[in-house]
Amino acid sequence: MNRYPRNFRGYGADAPDAAWPDGARIAVQFVVNYEEGGENCLLHGDAASEAFLSEIVGAQPWPGQRHWNMESIYDYGARAGFWRLHRLFTGAQIPVTVYGVASALARAPEQVEAMQQAGWEIASHGLKWIDYKDHSAEAENADMLEAIRLHTEVTGAQPRGWYCGRTSVNTVALAAASGVFDYVSDTYDDDLPYWMDVGDREQLIIPYTLDCNDMRFATAQGFNSGDQFFAYLRDTFDALYAEGTAGAAKMMSVGLHCRLVGRPGRVQALQRFIEYIKGFEGVWTPRRIEIAEHWHRVHPAPPRGQRPSRMDKAAFVEAFGGIFEHSPWIAERAFDLELGPAHDSAAGLHNALARMFRSAAHAEKLAVLNAHPDLAGKLAAAKSLTADSTAEQASAGLDALTDAERAQFTQLNSDYVAKHGFPFIIAVKDHDKAGILRAFETRIANDTETEFATACRQVERIARLRLEDKL
Repeated sequence: MNRYPRNFRGYGADAPDAAWPDGARIAVQFVVNYEEGGENCLLHGDAASEAFLSEIVGAQPWPGQRHWNMESIYDYGARAGFWRLHRLFTGAQIPVTVYGVASALARAPEQVEAMQQAGWEIASHGLKWIDYKDHSAEAENADMLEAIRLHTEVTGAQPRGWYCGRTSVNTVALAAASGVFDYVSDTYDDDLPYWMDVGDREQLIIPYTLDCNDMRFATAQGFNSGDQFFAYLRDTFDALYAEGTAGAAKMMSVGLHCRLVGRPGRVQALQRFIEYIKGFEGVWTPRRIEIAEHWHRVHPAPPRGQRPSRMDKAAFVEAFGGIFEHSPWIAERAFDLELGPAHDSAAGLHNALARMFRSAAHAEKLAVLNAHPDLAGKLAAAKSLTADSTAEQASAGLDALTDAERAQFTQLNSDYVAKHGFPFIIAVKDHDKAGILRAFETRIANDTETEFATACRQVERIARLRLEDKL
């Protein structure tokens, strides 16, 4: 099976309203990443020093050496930055989610106590703050299980949320397979939580952010001042708040690091943003776990019915072989395309099936046209139509014709086939009986090449309507 795993469809054009508690128009969720003491360091058994997210622009790992300046910058986050953020959020009475690296939490008992006393959620940020892109799935899974064990030992409770950050392609699947987490946040692909089909289960994903994130103070293309950070957060909030006011409430994540925004020259921007959002009605500032609980309750996982892109060939052809009238070969060919989540909808699957119809030889297309029954013809009278055709013709009242109307349809059918060599085809669900007769009388006068193209477009339209009914 040629299957494409990335999901470009998401919620599509009609994203659901999050329906946040008390009619909130937006959920603004703050994350404090606690990584200090879990980063790459020879003291932690690593081969080189850390080089990521610090004041040292363009830093490189030092193999076999401790990087004193780098360690000192991370130490600032634990010694000063954390407490500055703790005072800010507790003073504002906003609970946060902590992404806690388990080995860092183990080295920070006073900070962990302060998190818990403030009612903050402590989610898992992995065992160590290192890059997993080159790890085997087995080695990464071993670290994940140890992260869960150590987190539970240090905090007294198993983590309910997961965010690794420096991931491999296996990270989300491993987190889902663990069965431990109410949510996983290792994606950046939406403004709403969503359910992901992972292995044999549905995993709730609460996407995170790398744009509304103070990490951009430490990147080449990033924030140079607190004013830039505040302006970006404000503009993001304004856009999402307007969508929520229009009935499509969204989520805004704000990512923070103790050693970055915890600096006095930056924290004022964060404080201004908190004051700004407090001036609006309908702003919910939950912990991430509360978003997860809300989504589990209000937007539960969809039934695990077979999705088109996950079906085997026999099931796929059985389900969709009749979408194009008596032409299962179209579904058979579509099955071999690069199907993925984008095709698990009426629009997506119709595109795949229509591609096979459009690319077929002229004789094959003609056979599809000739597979369609006459409108209100002998097959309908004998009740020998397919179930789809029966329902379609009945929708336009073609199953309840007067004798005069039936005679008119019979004559038009005969004249049309005699001229063009295939039946008159129209998506009857788009028309009433009078409209069908008008189209019949107009189209019979077309040249056959024009009418062949018109009939093919109508075949595709009929297929789309059938898929909408089915899916």
